[in-house]
Order: sequence, then structure tokens, then C-alpha cells
Amino acid sequence: MTSLHGHEPYDAVVLGAGAAGLFCAATAGQRGKRVLLLDHAEQPGKKILISGGGRCNFTNVDTAPDRYLSSNAHFAKSALSRYRPADFIAMVEAYGIAWHEKTLGQLFCDGSARQIVAMLLEECAKGQVELVCGEALGEIGHDGALYRVDFGQRSAMAKALVIATGGPSIPKMGASGFAYDLARKFGLKVVQPRPALVPLTLPGEEALFRDLSGVSTEVIARVGKAAFREAALFTHRGLSGPSILQISSYWKRGDTVTTQFLPDRGEGWLMGLKRERPRATLRKVLSEGLPERLADVLCEKLGLAGELGAMTDKALAAAEARLARWPFLPDGSEGFAKAEVTAGGIDTAGLSSKTMEARKVPGLFAIGEAVDVTGWLGGYNFQWAWASAHAAGLAI
Repeated sequence: MTSLHGHEPYDAVVLGAGAAGLFCAATAGQRGKRVLLLDHAEQPGKKILISGGGRCNFTNVDTAPDRYLSSNAHFAKSALSRYRPADFIAMVEAYGIAWHEKTLGQLFCDGSARQIVAMLLEECAKGQVELVCGEALGEIGHDGALYRVDFGQRSAMAKALVIATGGPSIPKMGASGFAYDLARKFGLKVVQPRPALVPLTLPGEEALFRDLSGVSTEVIARVGKAAFREAALFTHRGLSGPSILQISSYWKRGDTVTTQFLPDRGEGWLMGLKRERPRATLRKVLSEGLPERLADVLCEKLGLAGELGAMTDKALAAAEARLARWPFLPDGSEGFAKAEVTAGGIDTAGLSSKTMEARKVPGLFAIGEAVDVTGWLGGYNFQWAWASAHAAGLAI
């Protein structure tokens, strides 16, 4: 089989022209490696274009290994330490792309996510990367020395093969479990993939909360030891918003999500109000810090009507405790269709944390979302894409 270059094999074929694939191809290409970058989609960077509401939340300045989930909590450290947010920001600024910090360390383009895709394509061009889009992948094999990749009506041979095809989140963008099937073919294990950064659904008995569709308020959401203080959004199916998307990565079926409403109120605040404003109703004081429709539902659930002065301290303490740890027992999530990323993936135990190369399959690399490393919401997954891609791009 001949490559597109004639009979000479490529140094690497990179599968997937998303964030990780583009950056890996560019990194290797600029080191003088001959790289072929393949994607079945008609255009590169499709998930980049829709990210961050079209403005691409391209990194997070607070990136640290403890903000990633993985079966091996230490795996991400090496790559993240060798390619930092500042490194990517420097490239963004070198291209004259204006950006801003929105909140919690999250960086966005002032303009459009298209600027990030254009930058990555230009980086690939500098490395003379061959990009082929819109061709279905066929047979992929390894003869002991070279990898062979069939695509469309053609084939390519390469010394290295990089799996950068992501996970199955957002299937309407063409996402699939392709990376896992390919990894298994070469003997790598896969940690059970599951939707992450995904809205959670509530059962029928929580209909009162589902009636609040569109109502949002700041909370602290908790599952186990994980806690996130951001907005929660009630939907017609259950719970969403940044705090819920964050906690969903830690949630497993059967877990209770506890939600702290009015997180700035200190202990004893309701008893204090009873003394200061005995004529006020619970609904009135709740609606001063919460949307009115939510205050109504919480009052109804708490079963406390009338003036604060008429309520016992015990009843108010119980109400306060419940508002501080309001339990929700989701019956599921909205699945891969609505998940921003996938948790789980190619098992890191089979990969080098320094190079992303498979320990027992020389020349096979896995990077980005395809790997069992999942970041928090807010640019962390892009930073993992850049860092893991950079590590592999230097090793090819």
C-alpha cells in the first residue's frame, strides 16, 4: 500500500481533527515529522466551534490535576505540568486573538471560536500537515513495524498512530465510541464510559421542581466529597446549570445530590429573622434571596405557613437544615446526547503519562477526551486536549 506521499510512510497518522488531534498534528509537524490528519467530518474542529456558546472556553487559568477525574488520579500531572494554560494563551495572543476571563478562571475568545480553529489550522500548515476531511475510515492494522489506515479509496502507512477521536458525547456532531473499539483492537483496556457534565433528571414525584423550568439560583451542590458553588437551573426534566453539570461527573445512579440554597446565610439565620422581623413570613424572607417561584415551592415542601414569630425555634432550625442540604435523588441523566464530555475511556494504566504512548503497543498513542481523564466544566477539558496532544506530538 502506498501513502499519499508515494511509497514513503508517514511518521504519524492522527485520527480525529478535533482540539487534541489538530494540536498534536501541528506539534509533530513543526518538529519536521510527516503527519497525515484524518477526520470523517466535512470540516475540522466541529466541537470547538460550538463550545462556550460559540466563543470557545479554550482554557482555565486555575488548571490543576485535582480538577480532573480519572481511575489514576496522578496520570494527568505530567502532561499538564509540561504544557500549561500560559503556553496556550501565548499562542492565542501571538495570533492576535482577543480574549477575556469570564468567571472562575475560564478564558473565552472575545470574538468567535472560529479564530481558535483557524489558529490550529495555521499551526498545522506551518508543520506541513496533510489534512483530509470527509472520508470514512476503513480497516486499520499493524504489521509489527507500520500502521496501515484505509480511508475513502486510499490507504496510508505510518510509524505512529494517534487516537484523537474523542468520546461518544454529542453524537449529533458525529461523536462515537470509535476510539474505544480501536483501543480494544490493539489490546488496550477501556474504563466504562459514561456521560459527564450532563443535566440530571428527576423522577415524577419531584414534579413540583420540574414545574420550575427556567428558574435558576446560586447553590452549593454536593455529591460525596465533591462540592461546587455555582448556579443550578431547574428544567422540565430535572436539574442543570453549572453546579449540576459539575457534580454530574461525580454522580452515580443511586447517589443523592444535596443542594444548599442561600449559601451565604450563616447558621441560625432564620431564628435571627424571627427575632428581628417576627411578622415576616417564611415565603417573604425566602423570596428575598431566591426566585419567587422557587421560594413558593420550597415553602410548600417545608410545610411552614404563617409568620416567623408564630413558629418554634425547632421548626425553624429544621427548615434551615433542610435548606442547607436539600436532597434530590436523580433517576438518571440526559445521557451522551446532552453530555459536554465523556468520563471514562481508554485506560491510563496502559499508557505512558509522559508521552501518551501505549506501553505494550509501540507507536500507538491516545490523547484528549478518548482517554480516561475528564476535567471540570470551564476550559479544563480543552487544556487536557492541548497538554496531552503536546506530549504525544513531542514523542512521535
